[in-house]
Amino acid sequence: MLKIRLQRIGRKHEPAFRLVLTDSKNSTKSGKLLEVLGSHDFRGDKKPVIQKERVLYWMSKGVKPSNTVHNLLVSEKIVEGKKINVLPKKTVAKKEEVKEEAKTPEVKVEEVKSEAPVEEAKAE
Repeated sequence: MLKIRLQRIGRKHEPAFRLVLTDSKNSTKSGKLLEVLGSHDFRGDKKPVIQKERVLYWMSKGVKPSNTVHNLLVSEKIVEGKKINVLPKKTVAKKEEVKEEAKTPEVKVEEVKSEAPVEEAKAE
């Protein structure tokens, strides 16, 4: 399946990106791309250079953009729609479960303490 995604170019600590059309199974650094559709430097105030007609042509053929490219196309008003959240979800629920598990052993300790006087009574 073909995808439109970003390919990192540039020097160390100076990233710039190309919008490329490639097979989704290729790695981003493999260099096996079918077409360069534009470029963008997220660090500067420069506008991204995107070939709008070619992007729309390939999307009409069924090519899907990556989530970050989709957000870039939405912000440049090439594609209409909402942006996609590309950040990982917070794991707040897991932390709450860990806290609940930590509370349960405390209850067991109290039960053991309540049984201790009964054993002393038996010993007398």
